[in-house]
Amino acid sequence: MKAKDLSVLLGVILIIIMLVIPLPGWLLSILILCNISLALVVILVSMNTQEPLQFSIFPSLLLLLTLFRLGLNVSTTRSILSKADAGGVVDTFGSFVIGDNPLVGFVVFVILVIIQFLVITKGAERVSEVSARFTLDAMPGKQMSIDADLNAGLISEHEAKERREKVEKEADFHGSMDGASKFVKGDAIAGIIIVLINIIFGLIIGMAQMDLTFQEAIHTFMRLTVGDGLVSQIPALLISTATGIVVTRISTEGNLGSDVSDQLLQYPKLLFIAAGTIFLLGFTPINFLLTTSIATILAIAGYLLLKKPQEEMVSTVEEDQTESEAMKSEENVIELISMDPIEFEFGYALIPLVDTNQGGDLLDRIVMIRRQLAIELGLVIPVVRIRDNIQLNPNEYRIKIKGNEVDKGELLLDHYLAMTPDLEDESIEGVETKEPAFGLPAKWINEDTKDEAEMMGYTVVDPPSVVSTHITEIIKKHAYQLLGREETKQLLDHLKESYPILLEEVTPEPLRIGGIQKVLSKLLWENVSIRNLPIIFETLADYGNMTTDPDLLAEYVRQALAPQITKQYAKDDSSVRVLTISGNVEKMIAESIQQTEHGNYLAIDPEAQQNIFKSASEHVEKLAIQGETPIILCSPPIRMYVKQLLERYMPHVVVLSYNELEANVQVQSVGVVDVP
Repeated sequence: MKAKDLSVLLGVILIIIMLVIPLPGWLLSILILCNISLALVVILVSMNTQEPLQFSIFPSLLLLLTLFRLGLNVSTTRSILSKADAGGVVDTFGSFVIGDNPLVGFVVFVILVIIQFLVITKGAERVSEVSARFTLDAMPGKQMSIDADLNAGLISEHEAKERREKVEKEADFHGSMDGASKFVKGDAIAGIIIVLINIIFGLIIGMAQMDLTFQEAIHTFMRLTVGDGLVSQIPALLISTATGIVVTRISTEGNLGSDVSDQLLQYPKLLFIAAGTIFLLGFTPINFLLTTSIATILAIAGYLLLKKPQEEMVSTVEEDQTESEAMKSEENVIELISMDPIEFEFGYALIPLVDTNQGGDLLDRIVMIRRQLAIELGLVIPVVRIRDNIQLNPNEYRIKIKGNEVDKGELLLDHYLAMTPDLEDESIEGVETKEPAFGLPAKWINEDTKDEAEMMGYTVVDPPSVVSTHITEIIKKHAYQLLGREETKQLLDHLKESYPILLEEVTPEPLRIGGIQKVLSKLLWENVSIRNLPIIFETLADYGNMTTDPDLLAEYVRQALAPQITKQYAKDDSSVRVLTISGNVEKMIAESIQQTEHGNYLAIDPEAQQNIFKSASEHVEKLAIQGETPIILCSPPIRMYVKQLLERYMPHVVVLSYNELEANVQVQSVGVVDVP
């Protein structure tokens, strides 16, 4: 056990000993001085904290200090009544206050007790009670504010957890302070009772047992009683003041001293008014020299405080000028830290691709791509930044999303790209490669063999079409990353023009922009268009009050978009070929869903995962060979978990639920995903 922990335990044991065993006068003097020192330390700490929680141990410390002080009172009372002696400290305090007139000294002591009990203690108790009540009443609002900031993406999960813990600690602290303030009040009452006991029984014992005259008894026991009361009430007064400071403290960036000086002296001109008022008082019978001196001090202080902001203003102007000159210098690198949402970088050999003077039309193609994707996805695609990069190979290009390279490829401008998924003809000569958008085997062929390749079933495209297709597919794949809060706000503003009431039902309550953005991103992540915003927001309005979980809301929206999803995957709007999930696998997945306060997740056995992957991959490969889009159909409660399960190994697989297909569509099962 550490020494500091052991010292606290020994202190509690010493308090118990004081209540039972008589202590000598010299030891009482030491303990009394320790009591005063602790009280001074407590009030100094309370004045230097920036917020109440920085002194969270104060309620428990208040109980221990109160018990220590009462133990000292019991020991000094025992010593006063039995030996008419309570140590040098008590005797010195009593003699200093009483002097030659016990009655005047006693009156001074009574005034001190009244101040301590009626002003400081009662006020601190009332403030503690009100603070506890208002803190507890404000807890639900603070918790909702934290949840709103978290849903809006303004804070992280870790920050939200810290803020929730702080709110709980504040409530516990103020509740404890409400109870601990009763200790201070009880201590003040006990001090008054002990003083009366010392005087009354001291006179009785002095005259009856010690054979003292009334005058001697009153002088002796009055001196000791007042001395004992002072050494007890002074620390009690300091502790009561510290209690009032702590419970009335508002969280700021400074301590009490800096806050008082900053706020009390924030209007220097008022010091001149005060100085003038004090100076005028000198023309009354009040001492003219005294009032003039105080007025002069106030005027000087006001002048110095007025001068300080001017110096700070000059310094700030000089700093702004320096920064402005730095911004204008050629060394300014502010523009280098900016990041474009989409970037297309290429080597120098591909410059003709974008140079309009050399016949390049990539810029016009990208404009058409943005228009096409706006119709398909319902998302306003950011401007694509196109720049050359000498660090790339001459024929190389790469595509970046928010500063991160997501894909790259190579082009031969004087060639055509010939692709075929199922034909191999060695008579067609060319450079072996892969089509960059879909990864299909392909060849770069020259213009002389173009017609021959087309006659043999190859799909032949020119380099601008290759790169345009690649850019289109990359943007589709990463559209969910391009939809941020600013882009979501633009969509909401557009929706508000036609559907203002619908928008008011969804935001800012129950969903903030961050929550809406998460739902839309999840739709884009699975290639579901968000163009039909009215239907999406109708669904959010219906279910937003039930849950704010973006995963669940996205599932509800997908079901509402069933006609759109059906048309996207059904052949001729009449039939769809799918793989189904067996009842055994559905039950296994449903039972493996773990529900926590941070959301639901799938915790399935690794061996079972491998069996599901193996079964699904066999059927998916068969469909891929036939040129069909692999679609897995399952029940609504497990759809998103099936997608999460297969996403890593088979990202191209589409997972639908029964509720996402219209009733008039014929579903043809071409396989069942099952495990042994």
